[in-house]
Amino acid sequence: MLISKIIKTPLALFSPQISAIHTSSILSAYNPNKPNKFLRYNKIVYPPQEEHEEPRPAFVCHQRTNIKYSPWKMWYIACLVRGMTVDEAIKQLKFVLKKGAKDVRETIEEARDLAIKRHNVEFGSNLWVAESFVGKGPVFKGVRRHARVRPGIVEYFHCHYFVRLEEGKPPKNYYLHAPKEPQEQLDDWLKQMRSRKIINSL
Repeated sequence: MLISKIIKTPLALFSPQISAIHTSSILSAYNPNKPNKFLRYNKIVYPPQEEHEEPRPAFVCHQRTNIKYSPWKMWYIACLVRGMTVDEAIKQLKFVLKKGAKDVRETIEEARDLAIKRHNVEFGSNLWVAESFVGKGPVFKGVRRHARVRPGIVEYFHCHYFVRLEEGKPPKNYYLHAPKEPQEQLDDWLKQMRSRKIINSL
């Protein structure tokens, strides 16, 4: 009897009660898939340093999980603040007109406060963003109505944001390959052009 009713009324298949299905884990505080390895770096205890050794800068790792935002869009925001000081990163994120910028800014502010309270950092402004990256979170899958009573799958992406703040001044060039000056680029181009050779020529 139930099957015959569903066949006669196919729109019942796409009711909100039935279409709210997903194959990922539930987003909650008890989510077993919630990342927790990154925060273990805060619990590492280093041995005492010798007098001649360079002082080890303090650092703090922090994260925000299950953000309702695309990880591919969040990646651009995470790359923006790499190598910046904390104050500069917060200031720049206030002008970014993206939804994920608010979560990144709040995460950095939480990490700064955590460094002062728990990791013996004297000045919160003496920190810089050493690491900033994104991880893919769980994906909710639902059903959306299409034309002629055809179902369509819709995916709701979530992401995890990770940041590591380090004490001290940021490096001049964060990435390994430092950008070249205009004159250096011109010299390299001229050297490349002059080193060309026509094959099978004198």
